Amino acid sequence: MSASGYFQHTVAGPVIFAGIGLHTGAHVRVSVRPSTPDTGIVFVRTDVQNRDNRVPVTAQAVCQTQLGTVIGNGDDVRVSTIEHLMAALAALSIDNCVVELDGPEVPIMDGSSEPFIQILDRAGRRKQEAVRQYIEILAPITVEEGDKRASLLPSDRFEVAFEIAFGSRAIGHQSVDLVVDEDSFRAELSDCRTFGFVRDVEALRAIGLARGGSMENAVVIDGDRVLNPEGLRRPDEFVRHKALDAIGDLYVLGRPLLGRFEGVLAGHGLNNAVVRALLNQPRAWRLRALASELAEAV
Repeated sequence: MSASGYFQHTVAGPVIFAGIGLHTGAHVRVSVRPSTPDTGIVFVRTDVQNRDNRVPVTAQAVCQTQLGTVIGNGDDVRVSTIEHLMAALAALSIDNCVVELDGPEVPIMDGSSEPFIQILDRAGRRKQEAVRQYIEILAPITVEEGDKRASLLPSDRFEVAFEIAFGSRAIGHQSVDLVVDEDSFRAELSDCRTFGFVRDVEALRAIGLARGGSMENAVVIDGDRVLNPEGLRRPDEFVRHKALDAIGDLYVLGRPLLGRFEGVLAGHGLNNAVVRALLNQPRAWRLRALASELAEAV
């Protein structure tokens, strides 16, 4: 394991970016700033002045999971579509930072985590004098909903496996199984984009979703065809994006995992359900500080 695995990290300096929200269509400016040890990831809505505008990321803060992960606080201040940024923060071992934004939704950028990786690379990463604790899975946890399933299983490393099946021949049946670390995330998952179907667009916009969606920030499917002129970035880009989503959704735990996640036809709702199920069974996991074990071995 690299040194980043033993101690907490924050960004080395502030970095600013902007873009539109996938669902709201709102133009939002974002600043990612360093934070102190043991404070986790905290979103701050700078456009909200009359209520508590801080929304710390926790499993319990997740308040909506329809086509994205939304977190909120007790004053009903919300931040939408956090999963792609959260996946990038998880992959780069950023434990603590403040994400300030002047609107309701994290910009979708190109629909993947790659722009966030590039942004965080510009900010740099700084080691902190605080031990990093992992959530080690000790016993299997599974939640099911019809033919959908999400599981957390014991493993001495972080693994993600995902399986999807769609009637469209553009997708069909796809699966991916990876040991996830910074290198594999960058190489295998980070550039994989979110996707949607033309047939769903009008209905989604009628309920306030997908208002900022386009072929600039999503893979768009019509029947059995991918409409994007550039095509797919990978033949199995769809399932790899679902794995990327799961990594972001799992990081609401506030700590990295030592365990294996398996998702079958799952989405944001089931991802959050298995996280909550884990927290409700304290005998199924423990906190483990690898730095302490290293010191004892030396």
